Amino acid sequence: MQGFNMGRYYPPDAENAPRFNNSHPFGNRAKSINQGILTVRFELPFAVWCDHCKPTAIVGQGVRFNAEKKKVGNYYSTPIWSFRMKHTACGGWWEIRTDPQNTEYVVVEGARKRDYGPEEKAEGELAFLTEEEKERRRKDAFANFEGKAAEKGLEKKNKERVEDLYDVAEVWRDPYEVNARLRRDFRVRRKVLEKEERHKEGMQDKFSLGLDIADEIETDRIRAGLVEFGATAGDWKLDEASRKPLFVTMDVNKAIESSAPKKKRLKAEIRAEKNRLNLQQTLIGNTRAAMDPFLAKTTATTSKLDLGILNRKRKAHSVAGSGTCTPDSAPAPPKRLAVAAPLVDYGSD
Repeated sequence: MQGFNMGRYYPPDAENAPRFNNSHPFGNRAKSINQGILTVRFELPFAVWCDHCKPTAIVGQGVRFNAEKKKVGNYYSTPIWSFRMKHTACGGWWEIRTDPQNTEYVVVEGARKRDYGPEEKAEGELAFLTEEEKERRRKDAFANFEGKAAEKGLEKKNKERVEDLYDVAEVWRDPYEVNARLRRDFRVRRKVLEKEERHKEGMQDKFSLGLDIADEIETDRIRAGLVEFGATAGDWKLDEASRKPLFVTMDVNKAIESSAPKKKRLKAEIRAEKNRLNLQQTLIGNTRAAMDPFLAKTTATTSKLDLGILNRKRKAHSVAGSGTCTPDSAPAPPKRLAVAAPLVDYGSD
């Protein structure tokens, strides 16, 4: 059986039409809608100090409250909204209103805005002309022209920025293709990366390094190739050993004591005698290193001791007297005479 007044059609202009659902679509949030108040979820646009708390407490930016939204006025055709909320910690009420003229929020009651210091205008932020600037442009044609030129330059810069953003977004137009390409490249380089990582771990374990080893780059490779390393201590010891005679020679100090007369000698005389014997031993060692056939290969690579002696050769002249010799007519250099025997003191006949 059909209920009373159920299923009947009532035209829109019908008077005293029955209403079966008297609740508001927003439910309990619109319980004071007859007063123009609607409960909304409001998020603090900045940090505020609560004046009701003792001592004064600060509430951070982004904290949300159930606020009573109400229209309290107009700025030209733009409505001014008031958000009244309750601080649950102390029970005090705050009121924050919109300010369309300055495009910001204003704390009206119960709290105060946190001071962030002087605010700097961000690049590309929308700017509004002040009343003074508008008046100056109306009266001064040059100021108006300069302002329009600056606005055109800013518009061109913003257009280029938007085009750059479009180009960047174009790369991810097909996310599947981009991810597939990245995974394919990673599969190729994964084995190389794992090999380099094992090499780094081996270096850290070998040298007990307590720091991470950075990847090698081309500039590091070039700079390392320009470094020249000098002779090591082992090379100097080998060179010194090759210059010593095969048999033990007399010590310099013992030679000085044995050759010294009974009378007392001056320190300068002893020093001069010691320098003479050291020079003699050095010459003997250099001669042996240069003439010994078994050390010819090793001495060719090692540096000889510099005694500060300059070897000056006389220029050969093809004709006696004052004449110059050209490269074509220059005589061949004389062959070096082989030394009969090395000057080595073996202590034998």
